Amino acid sequence: MGAGGGRAGQGVISAWVLALALAAALCMRPWRLLARQELLTPLLAALVITPWIWALPWLHHMPLQLQLSGACLIVLTLGWPLAVPVFCLAGAAVALLTPVGWQQAAQMSLWLGLAPASFSVLLGAALRRWAWRQVFVYILGRAFLGTALCLFLAGALAQALGERTLAAHVEPQLALIARWLLAWGDAFMTGMLTAIFVAFRPQWLATWSDRLYLAR
Repeated sequence: MGAGGGRAGQGVISAWVLALALAAALCMRPWRLLARQELLTPLLAALVITPWIWALPWLHHMPLQLQLSGACLIVLTLGWPLAVPVFCLAGAAVALLTPVGWQQAAQMSLWLGLAPASFSVLLGAALRRWAWRQVFVYILGRAFLGTALCLFLAGALAQALGERTLAAHVEPQLALIARWLLAWGDAFMTGMLTAIFVAFRPQWLATWSDRLYLAR
C-alpha cells in the first residue's frame, strides 16, 4: 500500500475512533453541563480559537507542521463529554480553513484533541485517587506537568502508529524532540490559564471542586 493509501487508511481509522468517542460522549448527555451558564464562555472560546491554533501551520506554510493543542485546557474547563464534540467540530473547521482533507482533519482531532484529553482524564483520576487533593496538585500536577506528559504521550503514540500528518517532512527522532518541546509550550499555557481561572474564575473549570481541593 502506498503512502497515500496508508494515510487514507489512518484517516478512516481515526474517523471511526472519533465516532465511537463522540457516541460515548453523547451518551453522557454533555449538554446538561451547559445548565451551568458559566461554561458557555469557555465553550465558545474553545470553538473559536482551537481551529485557528490547529490550522496555523498550514495557513503560514510552516515546514514543521507541529502546533499547540489546547486539548488539556479544554478538558479541564469543559469536561471530557463536552470536549469531544468540540474536538470534532474543530477538526471539521480545519478542513474548511486549510487544504487538508477530511482524513487529515480526523487525525488532527484524534491526536491533537481526543488522545491527550483522554490521557488527561485518566491522569486526573489517578491524582485524585493517590495524591493529595490540594490546589497545587490540581494546578502543578494536572494542568502543568500533566499537560506536558499527556501531550507527549499522545504524540509519541501517534508517531509509533505511523501517523505522519503532523510531521510529514521531519525525521522521526527530530519530530519526537519537537513534540516534547511543544508539549511544554502547551503545559505553560494550560498551567498559567488554569491558575488564573482557579483564582478568579473557578466557575469556568468543570473539573474544579472547592469541596475537593479547598477542604481543610
